[in-house]
Amino acid sequence: MGMLSEFKDFAIKGNVVDMAVGVVIGAAFGKIVASFVGDIIMPIIGTLVGGVNFTDLVYTLKEAVGETAAVTINYGAFIQTMFDFLIIAAAIFMVVKAINNAKKKEEEAPSEPPKEEVLLTEIRDLLKK
Repeated sequence: MGMLSEFKDFAIKGNVVDMAVGVVIGAAFGKIVASFVGDIIMPIIGTLVGGVNFTDLVYTLKEAVGETAAVTINYGAFIQTMFDFLIIAAAIFMVVKAINNAKKKEEEAPSEPPKEEVLLTEIRDLLKK
């Protein structure tokens, strides 16, 4: 019973739920960025470098023989994945930077003093008069 209730407390904590939501949104975001890179960015780059489709770039180690498939190194797919990573990393960096700037502005904003301090200030000012 102790372990079950301990797991329940762990699973219900806000941090775990926030992390799960972040993972799901991150996976969906990754698919969007992969599509953006693969379907929009890479065709443009391929056209600029002479009509190359990066996913088709392979180095053949051993040609196909009969029903045996060829042995290839798919370095074009690797280049595609690197572009995906760089764009995702840049997007996440910008989101984190925006969040940090918002937190910094929130911390710098002057907060109202507590009611007790306001009342004491008013009393001090009245006593001075």
